Amino acid sequence: MFNTIKNALKTPEVRKKLLYTLLLIVIFRLGCYITVPGVDTIALSEYMSSSANGIAGLINMISGGAFSRLSIFAMSITPYITASIVIQLLAMVIPSLERMVKEGGEEGRTKMNRYTKLLSVVLALIEGLGLYLTYRSLFVDTEILTGALVVLSLMAGTALLIWLGEQITTKGIGNGISMIIFVGIISGLPGAVTSIVTNVIFQSGELNTIGILIALGIILGAILLVAAVVFVQQAERRVPVQYSKKVVGRRMVGAQNTHIPLKLAMAGVMPIIFASSFMTFPAMIIQMFVSDIETQTGFLAGLYKFSIATSTSNVPIGYTIANAIVYLLLIVGFTFFYTYATFNPAEVSSNIKKNGGFIPGIRAGKPTTDYLSSIISKLTWFGGIYLAIIAILPMLIRFTNLVDLAFGGTSILIVVGVALETVQQLESQLVMRHYKGFLE
Repeated sequence: MFNTIKNALKTPEVRKKLLYTLLLIVIFRLGCYITVPGVDTIALSEYMSSSANGIAGLINMISGGAFSRLSIFAMSITPYITASIVIQLLAMVIPSLERMVKEGGEEGRTKMNRYTKLLSVVLALIEGLGLYLTYRSLFVDTEILTGALVVLSLMAGTALLIWLGEQITTKGIGNGISMIIFVGIISGLPGAVTSIVTNVIFQSGELNTIGILIALGIILGAILLVAAVVFVQQAERRVPVQYSKKVVGRRMVGAQNTHIPLKLAMAGVMPIIFASSFMTFPAMIIQMFVSDIETQTGFLAGLYKFSIATSTSNVPIGYTIANAIVYLLLIVGFTFFYTYATFNPAEVSSNIKKNGGFIPGIRAGKPTTDYLSSIISKLTWFGGIYLAIIAILPMLIRFTNLVDLAFGGTSILIVVGVALETVQQLESQLVMRHYKGFLE
């Protein structure tokens, strides 16, 4: 592995891409410390320290600490992600967009990207306005011009992040948008380590033997969790397919044996993102229109506590259990929705039949469709329950108050997924230049 890193750094093109990616990551991290105009830093520090475990803490984790400073990157890349999800869902129900995706080629992808960016600007405007109205008390001046300047600064920060992500994708290593989220999440790792040392290993300034065992258990659990995520992310069910001999031009092409790779977690992290957004949306709306909701009682206060139980331990255990049950059901439901939206057994069966192929032991046509549907159903149940466990386990551990976990289930899946994708891309860059890669 060290040999590979040395070879990668010796290769001018790969080294240039790595350094360029690192430069843009540094720009991103610097932007996280540039606050928007007019912020009362003392009031901001006091408010964020008291809201570290609420909905503000969840957004702050994704943004790499930018939200707690109300920096120009406070909204992170979330408007672009939301716009991408909306455009993907619209492409499933609007025939013209579906044709553009499937048959438009490069031009179609360019148009879809343009639509995504335009929707991102609209969502950034709405989110920036909501952010300013929610935290208006933290600004020295609350005039209209100040609010407009703050919203424009937040929109410009999001636009800059989108540009940085595109530059990393085209000229650097890895997927740019995923890389920005990845860097934002792992920036909280030093804080998590410090929390373990100060709150678990050392209590009241003295070394705690039981705390050492707890810390070792947390580290071992994290390693096992990451290993399980890597295993499931890489695992796949291979459905064998055979193609009979056929004439192509003047040549007779021999029979071919291949397979359809079906991932165990085909939906990836998308069901958790959908479910998490669905669960936290009521809290964001309530917090926008009701001040000091944390100290109030009543229906709205109960709904707020239920909504933020995904990201905090400062709620009664009843809210946490109810939230975990609904969260689990939503994740499983969204897993089925997203899987069947991206993989159509009837379409795959039709393509196999058109190309003269068949699954051994299964007749072509409807039996093949039923067979693939049966496999997809089993894999989807497994994937949904797996995602639910990964998402809920850190949430329940957080409730013990042993340590303030910086990494939730969504964060672990994103970090592992981006790391695997980046390693594979670097591997392909090295293979193209006749080097052995990481995965050998």
